[in-house]
Amino acid sequence: MKILAFAGSNSSTSINKRLISSVAKYYKEPDDIIEVLDLNDYEVPIFSVDRERDNGIPELIIAFSKKMDNADFLLISLAENNGNYTVAYKNIVDWLSRIKGRKIFNNKPIFLLATSDGRRGAQTVLDIATARIPFDGGEILETFSLPSFRENFEEGKGVISIQHRSQLEAKVRKTKRLLQAKLGK
Repeated sequence: MKILAFAGSNSSTSINKRLISSVAKYYKEPDDIIEVLDLNDYEVPIFSVDRERDNGIPELIIAFSKKMDNADFLLISLAENNGNYTVAYKNIVDWLSRIKGRKIFNNKPIFLLATSDGRRGAQTVLDIATARIPFDGGEILETFSLPSFRENFEEGKGVISIQHRSQLEAKVRKTKRLLQAKLGK
């Protein structure tokens, strides 16, 4: 199985990237390929119809869309900025939406996560994305929010809170079962 993972953040110290990299390890099987992307590698001008008209869709967006299309499963951890998507994530989504004949997520199964240092664990952006992504062609298999990141996560160990780790592992098992049924493996 090909798994594409990324955090909806362009922070060089992104806690969502640390979370998604840790969660991706749960899916590592001998024949699996896991690729963790950094949105900084896909930085493009802010979307506008004028830029699209004058220059077309940036090649980095085309490359990002091909990586998504080649994946069997998407792991996405969204950072929250002022209760919504980060500009880095939203800009990529806006550009992806302009590729003719495509839904943004092209019917890919998704495990959608979010974390923050706050007690709600970026739950607001997770709620927004959970409502929006199905309209954009994504099939959300499960969601997970990790609150108080610095208290509940440790580098090299992942989620250290027993309660949250148990919830996460149950959701990983569920998504694996759903993926096996969907992909016939």
